[in-house]
Amino acid sequence: MHKNLKLVVNNSYKQIQEKQFFEKSELKIILDLYAKMVSEGSWKDYGLNISSKQVSFSVFRNAAENALYKICKNFNPKNKNLKYLITDTTGKILKNSFDLKILFKNTNWKKLQK
Repeated sequence: MHKNLKLVVNNSYKQIQEKQFFEKSELKIILDLYAKMVSEGSWKDYGLNISSKQVSFSVFRNAAENALYKICKNFNPKNKNLKYLITDTTGKILKNSFDLKILFKNTNWKKLQK
């Protein structure tokens, strides 16, 4: 008999790992904005960073420069309004919200640029 065998049906570790990225709907919102900004000539490149605390979508004017902005999703924010952030290259929070759509709707990207 195998007394030490367990059947794992809902592996919570796997569920946690899957949530530690942008969800499909969030990524669509970000990529739609990215496509619009590229077509306007404002943005040229992007990068993704993933850590245990957040995932970020970095936006570049061109590949040789530092990121203009980072669109971040915090996995366990201390404040619900810090779930989604737009930060500058130094990490200073420029805008924040609990909802990605609201964050983008209330952001004037032209005024945000340096």
